[in-house]
Amino acid sequence: MLSRTADFTGAPESPVQGEPSRAVVMRRTSYPKGHHIQPHWHSRAQFVYAIAGTMRVRTVRHAWIVPPSRALWMPARTAHEIQMYGEVAMHSLYANERAGAGMPADCVVLEVTPLARELIVRAAALPADFDEAGDDGLLLQLLMAEIRRLPRCALDLPLPDSTGLMQLCERILADLSTRRASARDAGEMNTSTRTLYRRFLRETGITFARWKQQARLLEAIRRLAEGAPVTAVAMDLGYVSPGAFSTMFRRALGVAPRTFAAESMAGRTDMMTGAGSRRWGRTK
Repeated sequence: MLSRTADFTGAPESPVQGEPSRAVVMRRTSYPKGHHIQPHWHSRAQFVYAIAGTMRVRTVRHAWIVPPSRALWMPARTAHEIQMYGEVAMHSLYANERAGAGMPADCVVLEVTPLARELIVRAAALPADFDEAGDDGLLLQLLMAEIRRLPRCALDLPLPDSTGLMQLCERILADLSTRRASARDAGEMNTSTRTLYRRFLRETGITFARWKQQARLLEAIRRLAEGAPVTAVAMDLGYVSPGAFSTMFRRALGVAPRTFAAESMAGRTDMMTGAGSRRWGRTK
């Protein structure tokens, strides 16, 4: 799930193509399964949303899984990388400081409402030279107003700052099927479990146990988005039964894992058959 070689310190700027005087610029892009966008940053804030496919977005201190029912808001100049799981139809909104006023100062995953989704699709289909003072400009103002109202949801995985804890996290993420005892984790760090708990909470802001649970949830989302069977995902991630896994998943996302998997598959089917192009407008 993590990229061990990512270097965010030297990440280059990726200029936002479009009229610099416009408050909001929209872009549509399609990516194949497994595509990786190297670390970069934009001078504008970015609202990144995929109408099909699931993405993993990572910054130096966080990783997020972004399925089609969610979007990620990133403030301007946030160095990040993006990994595609399945074929991804991405819709990105780039807002200048004025348009992004009132949005969070940190990266946050947002729950995309049906209204927001339709507004995003309509806005992404606008011509590059749309009339910002006319109806098209009003459409974008309405979209930004709706984005400000979107509920936040916890689909992030905070990452520790120290090398030792980061290496421990990478070992855990490499084998999420094993329910590792905390004493083992502490032993690998040559410290006590109490000290490990304190350090982890201080560096990530959440408890060690909560971090492990969140890591399994995000990995489950990734695997389901790629078409893995629900039962296989549950067993691979160490749950005692598919029922226990489904309860956890529904509590976190508000939808059953089979429903999420079916919606992800429908999105990929739309992309392959062209239904997505007819419904949402052709991607570029």
